[in-house]
Amino acid sequence: MKKTLFLSPPSFEGFDGAAGARFPARREITSYWYPTWLAQPAAMVPGCKLIDAPAHGLTIQDILPIAKDYELIIIYTSSPSLENDTKCLDAFKAQNPSAEIGFVGPHVTVLPEETMRQAPNLDFLCRREFDYTCLELAQGKPYESIGGLTYRAPDGSIRHNPERELIEDLDALPSVLPVYHRDLTIENYFVGYLQHPFISFYTGRGCRARCTFCLWPQTLGGHKYRVRNPETIIREVEEGKDLFPQVKEWFFDDDTFTADTERAIAISRGMKRMGLTWSCNARANLDRETLRELKKNGLRLLVVGFESGNQEILNRIKKGVTLDSARRFMKNCHELDVKVHGTFIMGLPVETKETIEKTIRFAQELDPYTIQVSIAAPFAGTELYAQAMENGWIGKGTLVAENGIQMSTLRYPNLEVDEIEEAVERMYRRFYFRWKPIFRMFREMSTDRHMLVRRLREGREFLGYLNERKHGCNCKPAL
Repeated sequence: MKKTLFLSPPSFEGFDGAAGARFPARREITSYWYPTWLAQPAAMVPGCKLIDAPAHGLTIQDILPIAKDYELIIIYTSSPSLENDTKCLDAFKAQNPSAEIGFVGPHVTVLPEETMRQAPNLDFLCRREFDYTCLELAQGKPYESIGGLTYRAPDGSIRHNPERELIEDLDALPSVLPVYHRDLTIENYFVGYLQHPFISFYTGRGCRARCTFCLWPQTLGGHKYRVRNPETIIREVEEGKDLFPQVKEWFFDDDTFTADTERAIAISRGMKRMGLTWSCNARANLDRETLRELKKNGLRLLVVGFESGNQEILNRIKKGVTLDSARRFMKNCHELDVKVHGTFIMGLPVETKETIEKTIRFAQELDPYTIQVSIAAPFAGTELYAQAMENGWIGKGTLVAENGIQMSTLRYPNLEVDEIEEAVERMYRRFYFRWKPIFRMFREMSTDRHMLVRRLREGREFLGYLNERKHGCNCKPAL
């Protein structure tokens, strides 16, 4: 085995664009998701190391002394961070020219040729699901024999090997939890709506939904939901309990954990036997009886993508959910005391001032526990990107500003970029500065001193974010 380093590289402050993160920019409060996509191949390569620089506050100067003796360095990159990550790559090459260094992630899957040309020091990149590709690289197999690999040949030409099939037997993959325990400080991972400390990982890959904006199914995971057996997951969590006795909440990070309701219920019963609190992603059409059963078995919170308060926009993005079904779903959640973190997107096709107002009012009507408001990002490889190119919706701009705040690259005939960006700050203020969310927060803080300290910190960060967002429509692009 080659001495292998898996790296989520340093970037601008607060950036959380590593897999399995869901957000390509700095969030409104300090938030870091586990680098699960990197941890999975790390669990397969003996003697390797995983470094998640953003969550641990590490700079390139911190990492260079660690990386100097590694033979193989595998870096997760993304569209917003590619230029920054290329600079990290160049620094490693300057220090150790013989090291083999490559990129993984959705961006390089979609744009392999362009990425190799943009980064002259790049030796290879791994397309699509890269677990076994990384393993074979670490095993020292010849580049030309490794499926899913793009590499620079000795003559300088760029070569693309045939695609690697998606992994069907996910039970064959080892648990990522021992890698978390060995290489990560779990207390550094925060998500505002999850109890702290928490653990997140995947019980399956892929998503059956066809949302036009969603990056992961269209680039890495595919639209077939491939899963691990409930017995495997329960056994993994049982082992995780011993590794992380301090964990207060377990989060199943599958795009739609509840897609197979019988399997979700089976896993939830195992969580109940262990006396554990857990949360997951879900769609806004989950039926009441399934909700009731999951709640009985320890479910605390669901992360749900509502996206828009306009049905025509939902139809255009192929969301597959109606506003009325979302209303019924939220009514059931409120009655069953299942908390919901609702996510919304500004700037989807074809947003107008009127549809923005409808979305804000819809969020107020649904009244989830917390919300996230992001900006539609036309990532290469998505149907949204193809539509934007075809219709001329993409204007000049960048996905992320130099201060880490997400920016809009989309514009429509009756809506400009700055109007989309301004709507994010306006929606946050109009949702949270109401008596219901304020009362919830005060009640929560009054019963838990730890939560009091945490919410005060998050409140300061949130107000600072809103201020930056309000005055940040003309931010410089990220370097």
